[in-house]
Amino acid sequence: MHVWDVETVRRALQLYLVMGSVNTTRDPVEVLRQAIAGGITLFQFREKGTGALTGEARTALALRLREVCSQHGIPFIVNDDVELAVEVEADGVHVGQDDADAALVRARIGEGRMLGVSAHSALEARRAVQAGADYLGVGPMYPTRSKADAHAVLGPAGVAELRAAGIAVPVVGIGGITPDTVAAVMAAGADGVAVISAIAGAADVRAAAAQLAAILNREQA
Repeated sequence: MHVWDVETVRRALQLYLVMGSVNTTRDPVEVLRQAIAGGITLFQFREKGTGALTGEARTALALRLREVCSQHGIPFIVNDDVELAVEVEADGVHVGQDDADAALVRARIGEGRMLGVSAHSALEARRAVQAGADYLGVGPMYPTRSKADAHAVLGPAGVAELRAAGIAVPVVGIGGITPDTVAAVMAAGADGVAVISAIAGAADVRAAAAQLAAILNREQA
């Protein structure tokens, strides 16, 4: 099974779409296809919130989205649900600070799957790295409506703080990021940006993803 080296993870984090059925009024499978066409580099299935699918319907959607990612060589990550990730043969799992213990998740998924962990401080970041995290999700960068349980806004300074503390693992900024704020997040030391509504909620998903991808390519040139 593929082992995720640091540079592969860094590249994958560049434009990271997080989405579940509650984040779009359209078919999530078609939204994902359009987002991939626009240039996303990683996808996380996050089926949470009011009206979220459960049981067989949730697994069925995960499998459909997983298939689209496989067809296009895009890593497929499952939010929080380790058993679902194993069942659908996901490329990895992302857990928050209030979800399962990261070290236990790493033990369950093995070395071959990517492990992402949310971190809001240098202490949380160090613990995550010790537990085997391949990357850190840091945020929220800006106020966001996509997550009802979002922490206090850290801003890009939150990323800069981790880098200043010597945290060297790949980092993706998340939370309220728009085309206007991508540059600030990247300048703070992030390897990429993760978005929900900026792509999933856009009138033209492909164009929204392409706009973000173009900005990121400029920032990393």
